[in-house]
Amino acid sequence: MKYIDEFNDPKLARRLLDEIRATVTRPWALMEVCGGQTHSIIRHGIDQLLPDEVELIHGPGCPVCVTPLEVIDKALEIASRPEVIFCSFGDMLRVPGTGRDLFRVKSEGGDVRVVYSPLDALGLAREHPERQVVFFAIGFETTAPANAMAVHQARRLGLDNFSLLVSHVRVPPAIEAIMTAPGCRVQGFLAAGHVCSVMGTAEYPELADRHRVPIVVTGFEPLDVLEGIRRAVHQLERGEHRVENAYARAVREQGNPAARRMIEEVFEVADRTWRGIGPIPASGWQLTEDYRSFDAAHRFDVGGIRTEEPAVCRAGEVLQGLIRPTECAAFGTTCTPRTPLGATMVSSEGACAAYYLYRRMNGQRPQGAPAPADTPVPQGSRTAQEEMNPVG
Repeated sequence: MKYIDEFNDPKLARRLLDEIRATVTRPWALMEVCGGQTHSIIRHGIDQLLPDEVELIHGPGCPVCVTPLEVIDKALEIASRPEVIFCSFGDMLRVPGTGRDLFRVKSEGGDVRVVYSPLDALGLAREHPERQVVFFAIGFETTAPANAMAVHQARRLGLDNFSLLVSHVRVPPAIEAIMTAPGCRVQGFLAAGHVCSVMGTAEYPELADRHRVPIVVTGFEPLDVLEGIRRAVHQLERGEHRVENAYARAVREQGNPAARRMIEEVFEVADRTWRGIGPIPASGWQLTEDYRSFDAAHRFDVGGIRTEEPAVCRAGEVLQGLIRPTECAAFGTTCTPRTPLGATMVSSEGACAAYYLYRRMNGQRPQGAPAPADTPVPQGSRTAQEEMNPVG
């Protein structure tokens, strides 16, 4: 498959690994921003194939995971109302709120539906004018254009029974928060390629200069990740701190101008609380005044809901790169995909889910995983995959 198979070539992977080994002379700590990159790293054993001097720290780039508990509880409250059809992407349904999740609401009679696009929810609003249709609009810059388009279309069509529960977050302010946090060990970043395909790279040079860290825009296949690591290590060894684009097949410096215009019309920058991390200034989007009537939190008067994270769940520390999932006492015991304590265990991009799915139960090499000289594509346990995607 074009752009897939050629980026999984084991011979090229070995060459990149050899170049990284030949370049590195001292320890470096790199953070991959995106949860999709984390899953690629763990699935293919990339972190175990790298030289000991290169450490990968998992970042907060899982939009499901950083959606704050109070927003989940607002979703649960809205979805429980009889006049509402509540629409969401599938991985939000198992994210625990306070005492229950959207699956529980659905089992109790709530009309909760999985959709594949906000435009699917818009179609439901047209089909059911007697019902209020709410779409759970979460995500990084990647999903914002489609969500903005849905609201734009709703206003154009006069659909006053459609609204968004918004919890959009932005990557650059999160990098700023990570770099200014006490005890930060991150010395370079693998930036999320899909985010940059929308927004471009203009916000990153200032961050690289101010914090003197290389930022390499990176894709998601094994060779993408290894190339991002190679470029970051080369910069660090030379004392450089530049923004590099290692995902040129998808990312342009200006991003996607049409998508950015749609975002700018519908959304405005706002402060946002990240689950397990806390408030980050200017790290999110909210609907502009012109589109405020489509804000489900205002429409259903749930803005006053406030909650606190359970102390037993250490997902916030995982999201900040302070600990690995296996350092949490609940991991794989009281916290599993069937009985999650936090979103990082159920999201398809969560670090805890990656460690559980690919059997990194003690942070050791999974049984049957290759030695560094072999093909770097260890596969996950079938049993673990079934647990992550239970039937019935």
